[in-house]
Amino acid sequence: MDAPVVVITGASSGIGEATARLLAGRGARLVLGARRTDRLEALAGELGGEVRTLTTDVRRREDVAALVDLAVEAFGRLDVVVANAGVSRIGPLDEQTVDDWDAMIDVNLRGVLHAVAAALPVFRAQAAGHLISIVSTSGLKIVPEQVVYAATKNAVRTLSEGLRQEAGPHLRVTAISPGFTATELVDAVEDPELREQYRARMAELGMPADAIARAVAYAMDQPPGVDVGEIVVRPTAQN
Repeated sequence: MDAPVVVITGASSGIGEATARLLAGRGARLVLGARRTDRLEALAGELGGEVRTLTTDVRRREDVAALVDLAVEAFGRLDVVVANAGVSRIGPLDEQTVDDWDAMIDVNLRGVLHAVAAALPVFRAQAAGHLISIVSTSGLKIVPEQVVYAATKNAVRTLSEGLRQEAGPHLRVTAISPGFTATELVDAVEDPELREQYRARMAELGMPADAIARAVAYAMDQPPGVDVGEIVVRPTAQN
């Protein structure tokens, strides 16, 4: 694909940042969205090239629509959306709050739906486009303390597969499920002891975020008419 136009949500750190760095190095034109404006702007300054940024809260439909609009206005088209923004509230159900659950539903699921709502009309008009959702192996192996998080990720997996079946011959849909990846995701764990347990496990097992960025690039690099429906990327030591 020549100089694709790629929107990435949650681009200020972790997998989103790593994906932006990798794709920028391959000449992609990028539109980066996240809530942390200062980090977005710093990243864009490092990347150089054709990069646009917009402060984006994926819980807000209008923010995601504005991100897609910016891509079309700046570059004339939209080739790929990487729906990466996500949050995790880890802990037993009876120690979490409904607000914790709402946060995961609103960012992890509703945020992807907002990306679909914004991008799909553009993709249909172009008769081309690719939605890549970052899911999680937490939805493949259900474990305690990640129940609602896993539920939101499995909902996105279902959404991705359903959209793939509806998409027709011109659209591509990919779900990428990372295992333990060295990101800031576990920093939001409120229980200090549990947070340190997850940090220790991440330090032991965690893959670099670039491993997932390369999976994104692999899905994008396939020739027209070839759709990589799902990719699972785990550390070799992860059960």
